[in-house]
Amino acid sequence: MPDQTQDTLSLYFENHGLNVAAEVDAQLQRVAPDSPNQPLYREMLLTVLRMAHDDIDRWNAKITLQAIRELEKTFRVLEQFKGRRKVTVFGSARTPAEDPLYVLAREVGATLARSDMMVITGGGGGIMAAAHEGAGLQYSLGFNITLPFEQRANATIIDSEHLLAFHFFFTRKLFFIKEAEALIICPGGFGTLDEVLEVLTLMQTGKTPLVPIVLLDMPGATFWQSALDFIHNQLQAHQYILPNDLKLMRLVHSAQEAVDEIEQFYSNYHSSRWLTKTFVLRMKRAVNVAALEQIKQNFADICVHDSFHQQAYAQIEHDDPAFNHLTCLSFAFSGRNQGRLRELVNFINLPENWATAESSPVAQRSEWIAE
Repeated sequence: MPDQTQDTLSLYFENHGLNVAAEVDAQLQRVAPDSPNQPLYREMLLTVLRMAHDDIDRWNAKITLQAIRELEKTFRVLEQFKGRRKVTVFGSARTPAEDPLYVLAREVGATLARSDMMVITGGGGGIMAAAHEGAGLQYSLGFNITLPFEQRANATIIDSEHLLAFHFFFTRKLFFIKEAEALIICPGGFGTLDEVLEVLTLMQTGKTPLVPIVLLDMPGATFWQSALDFIHNQLQAHQYILPNDLKLMRLVHSAQEAVDEIEQFYSNYHSSRWLTKTFVLRMKRAVNVAALEQIKQNFADICVHDSFHQQAYAQIEHDDPAFNHLTCLSFAFSGRNQGRLRELVNFINLPENWATAESSPVAQRSEWIAE
């Protein structure tokens, strides 16, 4: 949510004897007369105008300009890939082609492409090049970073519209996570560790929706297992994290296992969102009556009051008709234990918990309403 309301920004200019809000509204009406996002654009423009009015520091202005340009360009380029499933693959840029991990990453790219999923990487060499080799250009996206060394785009995506270059790490990281339905993380250096720890932090704190985090290593290798042992023996043992935080990721040892983990995550779960203080899990199928009762009992610890309610999408959300076929499981989520939320997602993904048309609590409720 924005830190300031548009009324506060308008009042700021009025207090300085400037009536710019009406001028901004007039320009927006000319440029985007039918846009439902006009209030958001209005606040963006007023925020920039306030920054210009204060005119504190040129370096701040340059950072803001560069970030806005990168965001706008990336939104525009990625629009052509909208609706396609995407998985971000992280790993070392220094992994040589003869390394078994390189071969494994290439197999990951190929397996994802066969499952009709695009492969996002940092666009460089090593693991990134391998994943794109396996996927091929039409299933590849590269988010490259401008550096004085190392980070040259790989041969699969260089000089193509599938490659975007970023000046800032923070805007690049945003799109690694925003665009991905899952993340597969191979062994790597500081950059790879930074990426996995950041996405775990974002997920643990609820700042990004749940997606599968898959740690991929060679059979018998110890890179990720050693990291998991450290997390368990140090972070969990000293209560720096919750025990269930470890449920946010899974270690696998083959490309097919990695893709199977992603497919399983989305077998029934679709997406989630907050509606004010109500958390909503969207599902492709309703859960049956017995499963709903189990949820109410077994997951009561993450529900701060009332209980879990299963409803048709149109009964709780109305803003996207494309989701009308979905069922919603809503509850007052504490927001505290994302690992337990992942366990709930795993539970609704079990086929034995899915309802038939006759046994669906949603169907029963609709019949009751009809009567």
